[in-house]
Amino acid sequence: MNTVIRVHEYGGPDVLRIEDLPIPVPGKGEVLIRQEAMGVNFIDTYYRSGLYKFPSLPATPGMEGAGVVTAVGPGVTDLAVGARVAYPIVLGGYAHHRVIAADRVVALPAAIPFETAAGIMLRGLSVHMLLRQVYKVRKGENILVYAAAGGVGLLMCQWARHLGARVIGVVSTEEKAELARANGAADILVGTHDIPTRVRDLTDGAMVPVVYDSIGRVTFEDSLNCLAPRGLMVSYGNASGAVTDVAVGTLASHGSLYLTRPSLGTYIAQRDELVEGATELFGLVEQGILTPRIGQSFALKDAAQAHVALESRKTTGSTILLP
Repeated sequence: MNTVIRVHEYGGPDVLRIEDLPIPVPGKGEVLIRQEAMGVNFIDTYYRSGLYKFPSLPATPGMEGAGVVTAVGPGVTDLAVGARVAYPIVLGGYAHHRVIAADRVVALPAAIPFETAAGIMLRGLSVHMLLRQVYKVRKGENILVYAAAGGVGLLMCQWARHLGARVIGVVSTEEKAELARANGAADILVGTHDIPTRVRDLTDGAMVPVVYDSIGRVTFEDSLNCLAPRGLMVSYGNASGAVTDVAVGTLASHGSLYLTRPSLGTYIAQRDELVEGATELFGLVEQGILTPRIGQSFALKDAAQAHVALESRKTTGSTILLP
């Protein structure tokens, strides 16, 4: 049997049900993976709560994982039974066994543990998107990163430092400040009060060319106020709720700003884009430039506890589930 977490109705962590179902059979172009680790991300809580909608209910949350191919469906020629693989941004991750389209998985180097891969596929490829594609961060630039001690934030600090940028990180506690600093943040802002004033002081009035805001509603206006003229506001998360009722004229009044809401799925929609991003990500991990932090792990059956920890802002680094 296959241990699976399913949602039958939208709601709080308590709607995550543990069920035993038959092990699925891969169809044409699909592979069956025995998952050794699964990632837990804020997007999972959005689907569980109903902020984002599943295609239908009941449904299995989870957007990333890593494991071993145990069966291949018709037409699959580039993956074989026994291959180590990982994937991002495909619903259905909270399961010991799952089927997935073969073109959505990538080969996992032997040097990278399954647990690490499960903690970096969605986050690491998101950082690749944010720092290398949405805005190409350059040496010597100041950038503002919210949730700098989170799973995405720590990787952003490390990767941006590698690119030669100066990271101003925003965190909620002194403990998280130490963690972000140890991972490459040059300056830390604890709490979200007076952020524009503090950024102005740190940049001698110049402000920043790009803000990476994963918090959402409560920080949106302050984030705009941290940007230099013609700067880019990257809103990529809703931890405090969705940003709504944005007047386009606001961008003009703040200095002809740009605003984007990127989705990783768009940036890795093509197979070659997925492989290119994963290759660069894995290479930096193997070189020790990126040192992913698995802050906490839970048993698959305890997925509800993982959601409680994530939403209470008590986690650092990546959170994973183990079968």
